[in-house]
Formats: sequence, C-alpha cells, structure tokens
Amino acid sequence: MRVAMSGRAWVSYGQIYVESTPFSGVMEDSFRGQRNGLCGAASAGVLFLVTGLHTGEVGFTVEVHGTAPPLDDSWEEIVEASYRPAGEAMLITWGGDGGWWPLELAEADYRVRYCGWGMDAGHQANPPSDDEPVVDRYLLQFWPAAPAADRVVKVTSANATYWHDAMSNLPPPLPPPPPLTAEQFAAAQAEQDERMAEQIRRQQLASWGGSLPSDRIRGTRTAFHLVKFDRPLLDDLDRADDATLIAVARWSARQACAAAELDRMDWVADALDRMDQGVDQSEIIQPPPETFGTEGKFAVFSSTGWDAGNSKPIQAFLVIHRTYDEPLTAALSTLWMAIGAYGEWRGAELIAKLREAFPQLG
Repeated sequence: MRVAMSGRAWVSYGQIYVESTPFSGVMEDSFRGQRNGLCGAASAGVLFLVTGLHTGEVGFTVEVHGTAPPLDDSWEEIVEASYRPAGEAMLITWGGDGGWWPLELAEADYRVRYCGWGMDAGHQANPPSDDEPVVDRYLLQFWPAAPAADRVVKVTSANATYWHDAMSNLPPPLPPPPPLTAEQFAAAQAEQDERMAEQIRRQQLASWGGSLPSDRIRGTRTAFHLVKFDRPLLDDLDRADDATLIAVARWSARQACAAAELDRMDWVADALDRMDQGVDQSEIIQPPPETFGTEGKFAVFSSTGWDAGNSKPIQAFLVIHRTYDEPLTAALSTLWMAIGAYGEWRGAELIAKLREAFPQLG
C-alpha cells in the first residue's frame, strides 16, 4: 500500500476532484447513470468527489493498493466506482487554487472506494482555522480491478442521502455525439470557457453579497465570513488607512476578551494595555504558568463561539497577537474572533458598536 496524499485539503463548494484530463466542471456529467452521489466517475478520466464542508479544509487521505483493501466499517459513508486515468492523475481543488497532489497512477483500470466521516457536521460547520481540528474527513482508495457498476456500500448521514437521491435520479447519459471538426471543437471550447467564466462569476457574486470586493479583501481568509453581517463594511475597511485598521484590530481584541470575560485576568488586562501602547509584539505579556494547569477555569472562544472549561488561555493570547498582523488582515481576523466570542447571533450588534466607535469607516 502507498499513501499518495495525507493531511488537510482545501475544498470549495463541497467539491474536490481527481483529474487526468480536462474537465467540464458540470457536476451532473460525472454522475449520470450512477447509483451513488458522492464519487462521480461517469466522466472519462475524472472523479468528482463531494464533501460535507462547503468551503475550507477537510481531512483527506489517498491510498493506492495492489489488491482490494479490507472494508473499514468505522467510516460513516462508503461508496465504490470504477476509474481509469487518461493521463497523469492528480487530486486537485476547485480551480486549482487550493493545491494539487500527483497520485502516480498507471493508465489502467482501478476500483475506487471513497469513504467519509462527519459529513453532516461538516455541512453545518464554519471552516476550521489552521489551529483547529477538521470537522469532516475522507479516504480515497485505489486498487487494480476490472470495470464494474458503482455501488453504495454504507450511508448514514442526511447529507450523503441527499446526494445519493439527487444524483441517482438524473436522466441517463446521452449517446456520444459525432466527432467534431477542428473548427467545431475550437468553437465549442470557447463557448464552454465562456459558460464556465459566467458560472464562476455568478457564484462569486452570490457568495460576496452581490458585489465582488477587491482582490485584497478576497485574499484574506476571514473576510468571507463577515459578508452576512455587514457586506459594505468590507469595502469600508478596504478604504481605511493603516492607523484606522490597527485601531479596529485593537478595539476588536478588547471586545473579544471582554465578551469572554478574559479581560478580568490581570495578565490579559496588562497585555491589552501593552497592545494599545504599541509595544513590540515580543514584549506582550505571556500567560503566567499557573494558567496552564487543570484547575483554573476560564472562558475560551473560537470561530464558532465560546464556552467555559479547563483549557490553556490560548485564545486571549492569540487575538492580541493577531493585532500585529498586516493591518487589514489584523482588523478582519480580530473582528471575526470577537464575533465568535459574542456569539454569531449577536454579530450585527457588535458591528453596530464598531461603526459607532469608528464613524470614519462609513
């Protein structure tokens, strides 16, 4: 057995692919005539893989076996299909922006087993940050085998059930069209490129509340999550000068610590004061050793809210240090952490306070 890839993989729109030939990107083309709705193998040389999480990082492992591996029933979702690469096969993210991993498969017939765990939780979750565990994870296994019909081996989640039902009810594939002339092929390719560009544009517009922000805003990971609270705020922050952005970041860090009642700790209060004074990042007060024990209970918060429990005081320390990032990144990331501390249902309330504190933004 060879592990071709293992770790975290970025997915977009609940999709990731194995490609060995150019792919139309049309989901239905990969699932026509199939029973399962998670691993689409109807397009030659392509596997269309569905995930629970809409956008963000999931756990992902790809294995290549010499013979059929034992079935691991601990996975919640299991499907199988047949696949034959039409060239160099690689696991690739939507648009390729999130990375790709060569799989080193021969141009031969394979059986594919696609397993998933936590799809419902992933479907409902926000994207995990770099220091948070993934919510859903997946295993893709290849081994040599003659072509055979796809099958659903195991299904437990509502998300997987939805996709199995939706894809299995597609009309069957159309018969292959007659070969195109070179001119017809070029025209069809141009039409397809135009259609894909329009589809991408519409998806991006919908994701960003009807208008695209600047490349600078789109290049930050947390900006997307603020759209639902105040879309114009992203443009206001984009236009703000660095001094205003740093002030917003420091204000947000204080709001986060106050909402989680972490500013009641002396070391947190001192660290916040040093932050406001603009001291060097290395001089920010470190958490005292006793706060790392199992006895001191205090509130911690994350991208999805905050809770009480025995834990290291990582979050207060982290949000303060985030204020030292590039100014726009600092403002967006600390504001998102403050919303997490408040609770997302109060996100609009927090942003209203922000606009009151910084009238120059609007």
